[in-house]
Amino acid sequence: MAEVATKKKTTQILDEGIERGAARLTTDQIATVVNRVLKTETGARLKTYVETCIHCGLCSEACHYYLSHDKDPRYSPVGKVKATLWEILKRKGRIDPESMKQIALIAYTECNLCKRCAMYCPFGIDIAYLILVVRRICHLLGITPQYLQDTAHSHAATMNQMWIKDDEWIDTLQWQEEEAQAEIPALRIPLEKEGADIMYSVIGPEPKFQAQLIYQTAVLMNVAGLNWTMPATPGWDNSDMAMYSGDNEIMGRIKRAHFEAATRLRVKKIVMGECGHAFRSVYDMGNRWLGWKMPPIPIVHAIEFYYNLLKEKRITVAKKYDEGVTLHDPCNVVRGGGLHEKSRYVVKAISSNFIEMHPNREHNYCCCAGGGVINCGPPYKNVRVDGNRIKAEQLFAAKSRGATTLIAPCHNCHSGLEDINHHYGLGFKIKFIGDILYEVMEKPE
Repeated sequence: MAEVATKKKTTQILDEGIERGAARLTTDQIATVVNRVLKTETGARLKTYVETCIHCGLCSEACHYYLSHDKDPRYSPVGKVKATLWEILKRKGRIDPESMKQIALIAYTECNLCKRCAMYCPFGIDIAYLILVVRRICHLLGITPQYLQDTAHSHAATMNQMWIKDDEWIDTLQWQEEEAQAEIPALRIPLEKEGADIMYSVIGPEPKFQAQLIYQTAVLMNVAGLNWTMPATPGWDNSDMAMYSGDNEIMGRIKRAHFEAATRLRVKKIVMGECGHAFRSVYDMGNRWLGWKMPPIPIVHAIEFYYNLLKEKRITVAKKYDEGVTLHDPCNVVRGGGLHEKSRYVVKAISSNFIEMHPNREHNYCCCAGGGVINCGPPYKNVRVDGNRIKAEQLFAAKSRGATTLIAPCHNCHSGLEDINHHYGLGFKIKFIGDILYEVMEKPE
């Protein structure tokens, strides 16, 4: 595999959120918060992981940061836990503010919580959970990266990631409905329709920056003849950066709003757009914080939704996409949701030249944008792209075998891979599955 050069970091990043937060702290305050979290929010799971880990380092080869930094042990999963949580435990929480700043930077910007390392640990230790414990401590101490905290504030104030007002949300849906009616005159985007089979939910950036994805889905729903709706009230946004900032209280609020919107509309299931972190939040984390073993309404990710439509012949492909395509496996829907084979079924159904990248499926490398890292903002862009040279090499190898289009069925992956694509000059077209499906499906004349 060809190697891609890594650009070296030349400046130290000073994050206003972390700097100001740490300046207000004392060692005693830090110890109080640490012990509160350890005593009231953790238990046997944390104790088992900490006492089981033998520091063997077998998790190292799984981490894209470690591989991309010439196997520097500081970037290994065990190295990052040793520098953060184990240091906190060893000192019984008595960490000085300057050390907490470094712990926060590692936890928020040098781990994507992708859980690839857990597959390679001989004991199955979930290092992502350990790092989330550290982030929880950092949040309660008020030392969260500024951009990530701003996004969590947007969730808290407006129940969506992008500070979109209620009337702006409705206006966007009506705008996309009118655009789509130029193609299918009878098309509607049903709002607040009670008793529909499906409530379709999206992430905040779609109405803000990627409204064409709502247009494409509306066409898909119409052609398939589905009984669907979208909520006109808060609860439409399924994204959740509070989950990654450590603000579990806000995470619980926005997930409750999401489920309450679906319950109020009396739908049979929630179909989510192509977003991995939102799927993880709705399906696996937000519901658990609320005390629910499983979500109260079935959750279907877009990949499974497309799979079912093609399997049931609700839509047909008029002409397959003929450029060479390769598929990125998002961490949260593959390792977290097991949708790797269904995504391949869909991609093979809509494209005639599928080129598998290696490794793939649950062994695929993370995009380095998930886990809230991309939401830590522009100051950490080079940290991300330098931390994923291994992904660039993986993509370069797929391109050398004829792939020119990269399918990334997740918004964070899409954005992170765009950065890698430009940084390393790979030259891929990056698309969602929905982009190609809309392009190749049969539509009424």
